[in-house]
Amino acid sequence: MLYAEERKKKIMEYIRDHRRASVPELIDYLNVSGSTIRRDLKELEEEKWLRRTHGGAVSLQNVNFEPSFVNFEPSFNEKEDTFQEEKRAIAKKAMEFIKEGDTIILDSGTTTFQLAKELHAFSRLTVVTNSPVLAQELTDVPGIEVVIVGGNVRKETCALVGPIAEATLSMIRVDKAFIATNGIEVEGGLTTPNLLEAATKRKMIERSKEVILLADHSKAEKTAFANFAELNKIDKCIMDANTPQAFVRKLEEAGVDVYLADITT
Repeated sequence: MLYAEERKKKIMEYIRDHRRASVPELIDYLNVSGSTIRRDLKELEEEKWLRRTHGGAVSLQNVNFEPSFVNFEPSFNEKEDTFQEEKRAIAKKAMEFIKEGDTIILDSGTTTFQLAKELHAFSRLTVVTNSPVLAQELTDVPGIEVVIVGGNVRKETCALVGPIAEATLSMIRVDKAFIATNGIEVEGGLTTPNLLEAATKRKMIERSKEVILLADHSKAEKTAFANFAELNKIDKCIMDANTPQAFVRKLEEAGVDVYLADITT
């Protein structure tokens, strides 16, 4: 019996080799039920690997699919369209850990962007970010002081990274950092595909009294190229309620305080 990630890998290999695939073809190929195939196709479409068609799917990517290793990074706009309910729920949960007068870092990311939208409820905050998108969201909010770090622009993530960003972060100290990630594993820690972005995230963590990771369930058991923190650097981890319970237990056994956001609220 194949695990879900192995099954998805075989689905993408089949579509790569045949250019498209029908649900009956995949049922025969993998010897699983139609409901399982349709669920896998739905998740692969949400992750921007394929486009579902009537009765099947076609690939959107020209790279080899490796679900446990993040070697392809969709753009900010592409990621913004995926798991929107989960990201909004995570952002609302994160609000429970912010109080008036806090100084916080908001890492660049689509989940942290949802948190930036929630911050309109505050009247006294200092927000440091390496995202022009998040800064723009907060610029006109009364009572919120926005500090944007400089640096090289990564077009894929709309993030400012590199030595200038790190130098700016070295000059500050904040109460809390809300960090995004491309992958989270118990053994591999937190990872992202880009070395410069990893270094900037590492500096954000270093300059914060408390570190709160925001990650939807699709990041669970994923690994990308560049490590930026081990789990012992994280004080809290907020994920959505669709995160597998077995993975949540692994995190808790590793000493991470995990909070699950209910997407029905």
